[in-house]
Amino acid sequence: MATASDAPVLDTIAAMTVDSLERCGMDEESLILTRIAALVAMDAPALSYVAHIDPAIKANLTVEKVQDVLVAVAPVVGTARVMSAAGHIAEALGFAIGLAESEAVSIAETEARSRGKG
Repeated sequence: MATASDAPVLDTIAAMTVDSLERCGMDEESLILTRIAALVAMDAPALSYVAHIDPAIKANLTVEKVQDVLVAVAPVVGTARVMSAAGHIAEALGFAIGLAESEAVSIAETEARSRGKG
């Protein structure tokens, strides 16, 4: 039986990503870079990039490497797709940062309440 979740779609996508990482013969960095290239080619929305942020961090992916992918695929997919992808990536990172900040505030508030200061 499936477990209840506040974000079942995102959880499913995350599980698919982890499963793919475990089953693919590529190293984590190459796999994530390949997926980013595919997302660019598909003109994927920001939410598609959000699902790859955690695996990208775990693979020690750098901004420069993502930029290299955008440069590499530009002649194939076109500048419009690359510029769209850059915007979607920025939006995804903004969402992830906002979520992390929200979680940090929530943790701080919980800790303050547990100390009797809230």
